[in-house]
Amino acid sequence: MTYTLHVPDTKAAALAKKRLDSLAMPRHSLGQFEQLLIKIAAIQGTPDISLTPRSVLIFCGDHGVVEENVTQCSSDVTHTVALSIAQGESTINVMARAAHADVHVIDMGMTQPAPPPVIDRRQNSGTKNFTKAPAMTRAEAEASIECGIDLVLERAKTDRILSIGEMGIGNTTSASALTAVLLGKPVREVTGYGSGLSEDGLKRKIEVIQKAIQLHHPDPGDPIGVLAALGGFEIAGMVGACIGAAVACIPVIIDGMIASAAALTALRIEPDIRPFLLPSHMSAAPAAPAIMDAMGFSPIIHAGMHLGEGTGAVLLFPLLDMVKCVYDSSHTFDSLHMDPYPFFGGNT
Repeated sequence: MTYTLHVPDTKAAALAKKRLDSLAMPRHSLGQFEQLLIKIAAIQGTPDISLTPRSVLIFCGDHGVVEENVTQCSSDVTHTVALSIAQGESTINVMARAAHADVHVIDMGMTQPAPPPVIDRRQNSGTKNFTKAPAMTRAEAEASIECGIDLVLERAKTDRILSIGEMGIGNTTSASALTAVLLGKPVREVTGYGSGLSEDGLKRKIEVIQKAIQLHHPDPGDPIGVLAALGGFEIAGMVGACIGAAVACIPVIIDGMIASAAALTALRIEPDIRPFLLPSHMSAAPAAPAIMDAMGFSPIIHAGMHLGEGTGAVLLFPLLDMVKCVYDSSHTFDSLHMDPYPFFGGNT
């Protein structure tokens, strides 16, 4: 894989901070939102931040490990929901319309091909059952990452900011396996009920992940190898999208636990992409806090969400819009002919 990573513009960041400090309010009143705006300015290379046009990229793929009865439903549901999203009828579509964002569905490797407008980037008809063989070949993992990079480069021709999400029955099993290996955590600490497993189902899910790790002995120092052994095509696509953020120089908002596991993997491949990624929410999945801590991110939204489909990431758009309205306003100390509030370095 050959690509060049951009570096955030520190001058643009400084100008954005100066603009925020000029607003007629106590310093740092908008908390983390100010840091997000400064980060976006650095990525876009200008204090004149733009948040539109914008899109949501939904990466879809199926998982062979579903054979091990680790989910409530069959892989057919991936195809059904992907079509629903492509037709504008799913939860993410409702939320994206409210947030004035376009939605693009990408088939990275579903068991059933989907017609347009689903974007065909399929690498295979789902991954292999990783309790018996690597989920994918290393070549497939690398090709999936490249697809994710290319998709972000294509969207960056028109969009100013992106968010990523996923659809793939069985992908919480895969994401938990990746997290356990990359963070060196016990499997039971980073594995949850997914879409609603029973206690017996959760126990089986943990055992399946442990079996796969024992089979493949993935090396956390080789994140692409870990991805190939335990990942999914849609997860690999999101890994590429995260790297693509720095290649295309565009902010990318990451969704919940599965997208975050992809971001963690991407950071292990390319640590320098971190300034181009924006966290959205703290998923209810047990792995989420550990992943966010490892990435050094502090998500703004804490709502106990675990829907997927990029829904948590899309929630950040209208919040950013409101803060940008303040950022762009003329409500400054100068306009009111008053001195700035004294600031002594505290957070409040």
